[in-house]
Amino acid sequence: MTLRIAQIGTRHGHALGKWLALCGSPDVAAVGIWEPDPTRRGRPEFRSARWFDSAADVLGDPSVTAVAIEGRNHESLAMAQAAVQAGKHLWFDKPAGDDWPAFERLLDEAARRDVYIQMGYMFRYSPGFARVAELARSGELGDVFEIRAHMSTNIDLAERTEQSRHRGGILYDLGGHMLDQVVWLLGRPVRVHTVLRNDATPELPSYADNTVSVLEFDRALAVIDVAAMEPQPTARRFEVYGTHCTAIVEPFDPTRTLRLTRIGGAEEVVRLPEVSRQALYERELEAFAGVLAGTKQPDRPRAHEQLVQETLLRATGTLS
Repeated sequence: MTLRIAQIGTRHGHALGKWLALCGSPDVAAVGIWEPDPTRRGRPEFRSARWFDSAADVLGDPSVTAVAIEGRNHESLAMAQAAVQAGKHLWFDKPAGDDWPAFERLLDEAARRDVYIQMGYMFRYSPGFARVAELARSGELGDVFEIRAHMSTNIDLAERTEQSRHRGGILYDLGGHMLDQVVWLLGRPVRVHTVLRNDATPELPSYADNTVSVLEFDRALAVIDVAAMEPQPTARRFEVYGTHCTAIVEPFDPTRTLRLTRIGGAEEVVRLPEVSRQALYERELEAFAGVLAGTKQPDRPRAHEQLVQETLLRATGTLS
């Protein structure tokens, strides 16, 4: 049966890509979009969209199985709460706001209503990250003792201003992608230390545009650095160091190569299939729809989604 999925919000950076994925999926009927800002309704890039007059038109429709939550990060948690209360499954774009008690209540309500929540961390479906996770879980890397992740960007003042609503700035906005990978490999950190600096945005003195977070685990360290002003194309890189093998994906967006260095000096460079950002959104949706159709298990349990959000808020200093 075709799943009927609607979208709430258009202001998230992934919103257009998610809508196009909904429109292009053979397993989904893209029902339409509710956008709270009337000046954004009817935007032509959201091709063939039906624009709802109210959230109730979406959430009150029993034929709508799920919704994609694509509001800005200060809007999205309230959108998600309303959708879960209406019994809708969530394809919920990251991060999940910055109100930790409210997010915990959302997860509790979802569990009570048997509602599935999949967060929008698309790099889960990138071949480089998937291969590194396989190597780590199989034991081929040995004991992982360090992870380094670099995911910077280059954004304008308007976008920095939007992000300045949240403690952590650019780390809050992008750091969850890397934390999603780190805690999948290492679990919950025992301690988190973060440096939040403003080095290139004098117009917004409280905005963190140059950030580093160090996570301590029982037998490992992880270092994540994110800045807002790196020249493009950005040199995004993910490094995993184990006692038997080192695995480095460089760059990971777009994915190009995986370099493996084993004990004894044997080195292998694997050319990875290049996957577009849009294809990653489509893979996300395929996984989400498969869970709702009962044909596959979730790629991440609810406890993992909770751990990523908790760790992000610890890293930004929002949660002690």
